[in-house]
Amino acid sequence: MMTLDDTEMLVTRHGVQLHVRPARDEDEPALATFFANVSPQDLRFRFLTSVRAVSHERLSGMIQANDATSESLIAFGSDGSVLAAAMLAGDNRKDTAEAAIAIRHDMKAQGIGWTLLDHLVGHAKRMGYRTIEALEDRDNRSAITIEREMGFEPHPVDGDPMLVRLTRNIA
Repeated sequence: MMTLDDTEMLVTRHGVQLHVRPARDEDEPALATFFANVSPQDLRFRFLTSVRAVSHERLSGMIQANDATSESLIAFGSDGSVLAAAMLAGDNRKDTAEAAIAIRHDMKAQGIGWTLLDHLVGHAKRMGYRTIEALEDRDNRSAITIEREMGFEPHPVDGDPMLVRLTRNIA
């Protein structure tokens, strides 16, 4: 159960209030409902593969990802519903952390992606990472545009012309 006092409040440039905290075991039903409200195309963009539904195993893996190198965050709306899920997964050398964000379909274009990515950049910096990156499907133009506006530089992915790696130095 989400209570406002156990979250960090972020506000998007469009005034959307996000109550953000690390994912917990009891969040699995809410995350399952959230991902059921993410468009099929956005599921493909988030997981870089075709998925119709996010499995219990995948949800559990996301929830259990909170450790010294990774963080799985949930952004709740003021009504307690999940608006977005964000993941920061880093390597053990503290060199590079990868960011991934999914936003509920009806909440897109309200600054949530920008706000959460900025939040993840700050987390990666505080955790000591030198670089943050995002792996994107080339068709995910909105995410690529946001990342480029935030100083990420695009690079080809060897062996996969449909993907682009966007990186930003943060050290």
